[in-house]
Amino acid sequence: EREAPLASEGGSLVFTGVEEDPETLETLTKLGFKDAVHVSAGIRGWHHGRVRAMRNARARERLTQLTPALLEALARTADPDAAFAQFDRFLGGLPAGIQLFSMLHANPHLLRLIAEIAGSAPRIATHLARSPATLDALIDPGFLGELPSRRQLDRLLRNQLEHARDFEGALDAARRLAKEQIFRVGAQIIDGVAKADEAGPAFAHIADSIIAGLLPVVEEELTAASGTIEGGAFSVIAMGKLGGREMTASSDLDLIFVYDAPPDGESTGTRKLAVTTYYARLAQRFIAALTAPTAEGTLYEVDMRLRPTGNKGPVAVSLESFRRYHKTESWTWERMALTRARLITSSGDLGPKVAAEIATTLCTPMEQAKLLKDARDMRDRLAAQFAPKSPWDLKFARGGLVDIEFIAQYLQLNTAAAFADVLSQNTVEALERLQQRGALPAADAQGLIDAAILQGNLQQILRIAIDATPEFLSTSPGLKGLLVRAGNTQGFDQLEIRLAEAQSAARQIFERILPA
Repeated sequence: EREAPLASEGGSLVFTGVEEDPETLETLTKLGFKDAVHVSAGIRGWHHGRVRAMRNARARERLTQLTPALLEALARTADPDAAFAQFDRFLGGLPAGIQLFSMLHANPHLLRLIAEIAGSAPRIATHLARSPATLDALIDPGFLGELPSRRQLDRLLRNQLEHARDFEGALDAARRLAKEQIFRVGAQIIDGVAKADEAGPAFAHIADSIIAGLLPVVEEELTAASGTIEGGAFSVIAMGKLGGREMTASSDLDLIFVYDAPPDGESTGTRKLAVTTYYARLAQRFIAALTAPTAEGTLYEVDMRLRPTGNKGPVAVSLESFRRYHKTESWTWERMALTRARLITSSGDLGPKVAAEIATTLCTPMEQAKLLKDARDMRDRLAAQFAPKSPWDLKFARGGLVDIEFIAQYLQLNTAAAFADVLSQNTVEALERLQQRGALPAADAQGLIDAAILQGNLQQILRIAIDATPEFLSTSPGLKGLLVRAGNTQGFDQLEIRLAEAQSAARQIFERILPA
């Protein structure tokens, strides 16, 4: 009661006492809040220490000073009431508030950004509440100014790993850095500093850096117990969205491990291991390093189903086995998946050898009728297994991302024997190269590229903002606004029309190239 009264441009703001202040409710309504009573009650709850972050007197004092600017920032979002509700949840998850409130008081732009995140992207708002270290990173002026480069990421990770006390500390450091940088990409896209089509390469850079930086840490841990394999080498190959540098904020890692070593060798340590056992153990430990929950939570999910012989096969395969399998046994769908294979890291001269084997497999002529039938059959099976619920199921919708990827992969396998330069792990780049080589008419190539870019951009926004395919009858205007910006349209209705037209065009091309 002794505190000075607050005010905003719309009028007075009073959140003391036990009853709602009529003038405050009027001010909140003028600002744009529909449920002024709920907002007022929520803020009074903050001041009464209802949330942990507000149980410190200095935190309450800072929040009091911040409240008018905070409400005005929330009021400028597309849905002020939803933004306030999300900010309330965000505040409730904070262990302490004084640092955040001081930071926001000194940085109005940061206040507006957090309000925008609260109003449009609950997924990363939740991460922000759970990760105080990310709040520290926000103070760095470069954090929101540019996307992280691979060189910068490698330097940051190397510095973190050098200061780790032990193996667990290294895993924690990798998780902190990855989460912080994934948030960084998402925040820049929401802020409009970066475009949605820049997200895929940025997320892939983060994963590449983590994989390349953690592998030596895991190898060192194994070497301490089991020594090394003389003349041995190990490589990590990315597949899927990581391979194509089309990752989203929630993508898992499709990986393959290939090693090369004298087949009859064994490790040099006191616990000697056969070559196959040694590299299987290295692969398993590396997967655990990427996936196991630690004090800093989880890092990535790893999918190994694209390795030779799938889940039934060894977790790491020798170069000779890799070569033999793809020469004599691999299925059409495995060769299609191999079009996205990209080497991330390797030791010795194994990397060029693996790359050469992949290129040899992809450039080996295939029977055209069998390739066409297998590709169409596989797409039909996926359609039956993952029936899309709406056009916003951008991956599996008719004319969605999977249709476009199938076209690119099928045409690459059908063309690479004559023109190896059509090969690219990235779908849009592959379509461009196919068009240049005459394997795809220019109009079809442009239609597919437009549909791929549009749906890829929309998918990036959805994966940054929320955890599931949206039901747009209940989706916040804030998220719709982000999608409209990513789709470069004037409104959400226009965006839905553009999406339907792009999917229809892509599906027509699919039916011409891969007829039933």
